Amino acid sequence: MDIHNPTYVPGHGLLKGKSVLITAAAGAGIGFAAAKKCIEEGCRGIVISDIHAGRLEQSIQKLKEETGFDKVYGQIGNVAVEDDVQTLINFAEDKLQGVDVLINNAGLGTTKALIDMEDSEWNKVIDVTLNGTMRMTRYMLKIMKARGNGGVIVNNASVLGWRAQKEQSHYAAAKAGVMALTRCAALEAAEFGVRINAVSPSLAVHPMLKKSAPAELLAELEGREAYGRGAEVWEVANIMVFLASDYSSYLTGEIISCSSQRA
Repeated sequence: MDIHNPTYVPGHGLLKGKSVLITAAAGAGIGFAAAKKCIEEGCRGIVISDIHAGRLEQSIQKLKEETGFDKVYGQIGNVAVEDDVQTLINFAEDKLQGVDVLINNAGLGTTKALIDMEDSEWNKVIDVTLNGTMRMTRYMLKIMKARGNGGVIVNNASVLGWRAQKEQSHYAAAKAGVMALTRCAALEAAEFGVRINAVSPSLAVHPMLKKSAPAELLAELEGREAYGRGAEVWEVANIMVFLASDYSSYLTGEIISCSSQRA
Protein backbone atom coordinates (compact mmCIF):
# COMPACT_ATOMS: atom_id res chain seq x y z
CA MET A 1 0.00 0.00 0.00
CA ASP A 2 1.15 3.53 -0.81
CA ILE A 3 1.22 5.26 2.59
CA HIS A 4 0.81 8.64 0.93
CA ASN A 5 -2.25 7.56 -1.07
CA PRO A 6 -3.82 4.67 0.86
CA THR A 7 -6.30 2.30 -0.68
CA TYR A 8 -9.44 1.44 1.28
CA VAL A 9 -9.01 -1.87 3.08
CA PRO A 10 -11.90 -4.35 2.72
CA GLY A 11 -13.35 -6.24 5.66
CA HIS A 12 -11.97 -9.56 6.88
CA GLY A 13 -14.70 -10.69 9.28
CA LEU A 14 -12.99 -9.42 12.42
CA LEU A 15 -16.31 -8.69 14.16
CA LYS A 16 -18.28 -11.66 12.91
CA GLY A 17 -21.19 -12.37 15.23
CA LYS A 18 -20.63 -9.31 17.43
CA SER A 19 -23.11 -6.48 18.07
CA VAL A 20 -21.99 -2.85 18.17
CA LEU A 21 -23.18 0.45 19.62
CA ILE A 22 -21.50 3.69 18.45
CA THR A 23 -22.16 7.21 19.70
CA ALA A 24 -21.99 10.29 17.43
CA ALA A 25 -21.95 8.10 14.33
CA ALA A 26 -24.06 10.23 11.97
CA GLY A 27 -22.36 12.41 9.38
CA ALA A 28 -19.09 11.90 7.57
CA GLY A 29 -16.58 11.61 10.40
CA ILE A 30 -14.88 8.85 12.37
CA GLY A 31 -18.13 7.57 13.90
CA PHE A 32 -19.81 6.89 10.56
CA ALA A 33 -16.62 5.37 9.16
CA ALA A 34 -16.43 3.08 12.20
CA ALA A 35 -20.05 2.03 11.76
CA LYS A 36 -19.49 1.16 8.11
CA LYS A 37 -16.29 -0.71 8.92
CA CYS A 38 -18.01 -2.72 11.68
CA ILE A 39 -20.66 -3.83 9.19
CA GLU A 40 -18.00 -4.74 6.64
CA GLU A 41 -16.21 -6.72 9.33
CA GLY A 42 -19.28 -8.91 9.87
CA CYS A 43 -21.08 -7.52 12.93
CA ARG A 44 -24.50 -9.11 13.47
CA GLY A 45 -26.22 -5.80 14.21
CA ILE A 46 -25.40 -2.18 14.94
CA VAL A 47 -26.98 0.80 16.70
CA ILE A 48 -25.74 4.28 15.93
CA SER A 49 -26.61 7.41 17.86
CA ASP A 50 -26.48 11.15 17.33
CA ILE A 51 -28.14 14.31 18.66
CA HIS A 52 -29.55 15.31 15.23
CA ALA A 53 -32.60 13.29 14.21
CA GLY A 54 -32.48 14.14 10.48
CA ARG A 55 -28.78 13.43 10.17
CA LEU A 56 -29.18 10.18 12.08
CA GLU A 57 -31.92 8.91 9.77
CA GLN A 58 -29.90 9.85 6.69
CA SER A 59 -26.88 7.99 8.05
CA ILE A 60 -28.91 4.87 8.78
CA GLN A 61 -30.23 4.82 5.22
CA LYS A 62 -26.78 5.51 3.79
CA LEU A 63 -25.24 2.64 5.75
CA LYS A 64 -27.93 0.27 4.54
CA GLU A 65 -27.53 1.38 0.93
CA GLU A 66 -23.73 1.28 0.89
CA THR A 67 -23.37 -2.08 2.67
CA GLY A 68 -26.58 -3.95 1.86
CA PHE A 69 -26.90 -4.68 5.60
CA ASP A 70 -30.34 -4.12 7.09
CA LYS A 71 -29.72 -4.58 10.82
CA VAL A 72 -28.82 -0.93 11.33
CA TYR A 73 -30.75 0.92 14.01
CA GLY A 74 -30.65 4.45 15.35
CA GLN A 75 -31.49 6.22 18.58
CA ILE A 76 -31.30 9.92 19.39
CA GLY A 77 -29.14 10.55 22.41
CA ASN A 78 -27.08 13.23 24.14
CA VAL A 79 -24.21 11.75 26.15
CA ALA A 80 -24.29 14.85 28.37
CA VAL A 81 -27.69 13.72 29.71
CA GLU A 82 -27.78 10.64 31.95
CA ASP A 83 -31.39 9.75 31.02
CA ASP A 84 -30.42 9.79 27.33
CA VAL A 85 -27.43 7.56 28.02
CA GLN A 86 -29.53 4.94 29.79
CA THR A 87 -32.27 5.12 27.15
CA LEU A 88 -29.72 4.68 24.37
CA ILE A 89 -27.96 1.70 25.93
CA ASN A 90 -31.25 0.05 26.90
CA PHE A 91 -32.50 0.52 23.33
CA ALA A 92 -29.34 -1.08 21.94
CA GLU A 93 -29.49 -3.93 24.42
CA ASP A 94 -33.04 -4.68 23.30
CA LYS A 95 -32.47 -4.31 19.55
CA LEU A 96 -29.23 -6.28 19.51
CA GLN A 97 -30.08 -8.83 22.20
CA GLY A 98 -27.07 -7.54 24.08
CA VAL A 99 -24.25 -5.15 23.18
CA ASP A 100 -20.87 -6.80 22.66
CA VAL A 101 -18.94 -3.68 21.64
CA LEU A 102 -19.40 -0.04 22.66
CA ILE A 103 -17.50 2.62 20.74
CA ASN A 104 -17.52 5.96 22.55
CA ASN A 105 -16.99 8.42 19.73
CA ALA A 106 -18.93 11.47 20.97
CA GLY A 107 -16.81 14.55 21.56
CA LEU A 108 -16.95 18.30 21.24
CA GLY A 109 -14.19 20.76 20.46
CA THR A 110 -13.87 24.48 19.88
CA THR A 111 -10.95 26.86 19.43
CA LYS A 112 -10.49 29.43 22.17
CA ALA A 113 -7.61 30.91 24.13
CA LEU A 114 -7.83 29.98 27.79
CA ILE A 115 -7.62 33.61 28.89
CA ASP A 116 -10.78 34.37 26.91
CA MET A 117 -12.70 31.24 27.81
CA GLU A 118 -15.88 31.33 29.88
CA ASP A 119 -16.71 28.60 32.39
CA SER A 120 -19.66 27.60 30.22
CA GLU A 121 -17.40 26.96 27.20
CA TRP A 122 -14.96 24.91 29.25
CA ASN A 123 -17.72 22.92 30.94
CA LYS A 124 -19.56 22.12 27.71
CA VAL A 125 -16.51 20.54 26.09
CA ILE A 126 -15.63 18.62 29.26
CA ASP A 127 -19.21 17.44 29.78
CA VAL A 128 -19.63 15.97 26.30
CA THR A 129 -16.11 14.71 25.63
CA LEU A 130 -15.02 13.40 29.04
CA ASN A 131 -18.14 13.12 31.18
CA GLY A 132 -20.15 11.72 28.27
CA THR A 133 -17.58 8.96 27.77
CA MET A 134 -17.68 8.27 31.50
CA ARG A 135 -21.50 8.09 31.56
CA MET A 136 -21.65 5.68 28.63
CA THR A 137 -18.87 3.54 30.06
CA ARG A 138 -20.33 3.47 33.56
CA TYR A 139 -23.79 2.33 32.51
CA MET A 140 -22.52 -0.12 29.90
CA LEU A 141 -20.18 -1.71 32.45
CA LYS A 142 -23.05 -2.25 34.87
CA ILE A 143 -24.92 -4.18 32.18
CA MET A 144 -21.89 -6.12 30.95
CA LYS A 145 -20.93 -7.08 34.50
CA ALA A 146 -24.44 -8.32 35.28
CA ARG A 147 -24.61 -10.27 32.01
CA GLY A 148 -21.35 -12.03 32.81
CA ASN A 149 -19.99 -12.79 29.33
CA GLY A 150 -17.51 -9.96 28.86
CA GLY A 151 -17.49 -7.23 26.26
CA VAL A 152 -15.35 -4.50 24.76
CA ILE A 153 -15.34 -0.72 25.03
CA VAL A 154 -13.32 1.45 22.65
CA ASN A 155 -12.91 5.15 23.39
CA ASN A 156 -11.95 7.93 20.99
CA ALA A 157 -9.18 10.03 22.54
CA SER A 158 -6.74 12.39 20.80
CA VAL A 159 -3.02 13.07 20.61
CA LEU A 160 -3.87 16.39 22.25
CA GLY A 161 -4.22 14.35 25.43
CA TRP A 162 -0.43 14.05 25.16
CA ARG A 163 0.67 17.06 23.14
CA ALA A 164 0.16 20.77 23.53
CA GLN A 165 -1.66 22.99 21.07
CA LYS A 166 -2.67 26.59 21.54
CA GLU A 167 -6.35 27.40 22.04
CA GLN A 168 -7.16 23.75 22.80
CA SER A 169 -6.76 23.60 26.58
CA HIS A 170 -10.37 22.50 27.20
CA TYR A 171 -10.38 19.82 24.49
CA ALA A 172 -6.90 18.58 25.41
CA ALA A 173 -7.86 18.35 29.08
CA ALA A 174 -10.98 16.39 28.16
CA LYS A 175 -9.08 13.95 25.94
CA ALA A 176 -6.34 13.48 28.54
CA GLY A 177 -9.16 12.63 30.91
CA VAL A 178 -10.53 10.07 28.44
CA MET A 179 -7.09 8.43 28.38
CA ALA A 180 -6.90 8.27 32.18
CA LEU A 181 -10.49 7.02 32.38
CA THR A 182 -9.65 4.28 29.88
CA ARG A 183 -6.65 3.07 31.87
CA CYS A 184 -8.36 3.12 35.27
CA ALA A 185 -11.70 1.69 34.17
CA ALA A 186 -9.88 -1.09 32.31
CA LEU A 187 -8.35 -2.36 35.56
CA GLU A 188 -11.77 -2.48 37.22
CA ALA A 189 -13.49 -4.06 34.22
CA ALA A 190 -10.83 -6.75 33.85
CA GLU A 191 -12.28 -8.42 36.93
CA PHE A 192 -15.43 -9.30 34.97
CA GLY A 193 -13.91 -9.89 31.57
CA VAL A 194 -14.44 -6.55 29.83
CA ARG A 195 -11.63 -4.90 27.87
CA ILE A 196 -11.36 -1.11 27.52
CA ASN A 197 -8.92 0.61 25.15
CA ALA A 198 -8.72 3.86 23.24
CA VAL A 199 -7.53 5.15 19.90
CA SER A 200 -5.71 8.48 19.85
CA PRO A 201 -5.96 10.16 16.42
CA SER A 202 -3.76 13.04 15.41
CA LEU A 203 -5.37 14.61 12.35
CA ALA A 204 -8.30 12.83 10.70
CA VAL A 205 -9.51 14.68 7.62
CA HIS A 206 -13.23 14.63 6.85
CA PRO A 207 -15.65 16.97 5.03
CA MET A 208 -16.75 18.79 8.19
CA LEU A 209 -13.14 19.60 9.10
CA LYS A 210 -12.39 20.82 5.58
CA LYS A 211 -15.45 23.06 5.78
CA SER A 212 -14.78 24.50 9.24
CA ALA A 213 -10.98 24.74 9.46
CA PRO A 214 -9.11 27.55 7.70
CA ALA A 215 -7.23 26.16 4.71
CA GLU A 216 -3.95 27.60 6.00
CA LEU A 217 -4.32 25.87 9.36
CA LEU A 218 -5.25 22.57 7.76
CA ALA A 219 -2.24 22.76 5.46
CA GLU A 220 0.01 23.54 8.45
CA LEU A 221 -1.33 20.58 10.44
CA GLU A 222 -0.95 18.21 7.50
CA GLY A 223 2.59 19.49 7.00
CA ARG A 224 3.49 18.30 10.51
CA GLU A 225 2.57 14.72 9.63
CA ALA A 226 5.29 12.34 8.49
CA TYR A 227 3.19 11.31 5.50
CA GLY A 228 2.31 14.90 4.63
CA ARG A 229 -1.38 14.21 5.08
CA GLY A 230 -3.99 13.62 7.72
CA ALA A 231 -5.46 10.18 8.35
CA GLU A 232 -8.47 9.06 6.39
CA VAL A 233 -11.37 8.50 8.79
CA TRP A 234 -11.48 4.83 7.79
CA GLU A 235 -7.85 4.44 8.86
CA VAL A 236 -8.87 5.47 12.38
CA ALA A 237 -11.89 3.17 12.15
CA ASN A 238 -9.58 0.27 11.25
CA ILE A 239 -7.80 0.67 14.59
CA MET A 240 -11.12 0.85 16.43
CA VAL A 241 -12.19 -2.40 14.78
CA PHE A 242 -8.90 -4.05 15.74
CA LEU A 243 -9.39 -3.00 19.37
CA ALA A 244 -12.98 -4.26 19.29
CA SER A 245 -11.98 -7.61 17.80
CA ASP A 246 -10.59 -10.76 19.36
CA TYR A 247 -7.25 -9.98 17.72
CA SER A 248 -6.62 -7.60 20.65
CA SER A 249 -7.71 -10.10 23.30
CA TYR A 250 -4.70 -9.38 25.52
CA LEU A 251 -4.93 -5.60 25.27
CA THR A 252 -6.69 -3.52 27.88
CA GLY A 253 -6.06 -0.07 29.32
CA GLU A 254 -4.02 0.86 26.26
CA ILE A 255 -4.06 4.05 24.18
CA ILE A 256 -3.17 3.34 20.56
CA SER A 257 -1.78 6.39 18.78
CA CYS A 258 -3.06 6.92 15.24
CA SER A 259 -0.52 9.53 14.30
CA SER A 260 2.44 10.11 12.04
CA GLN A 261 3.48 13.44 13.55
CA ARG A 262 7.18 14.19 13.38
CA ALA A 263 7.22 15.80 16.82
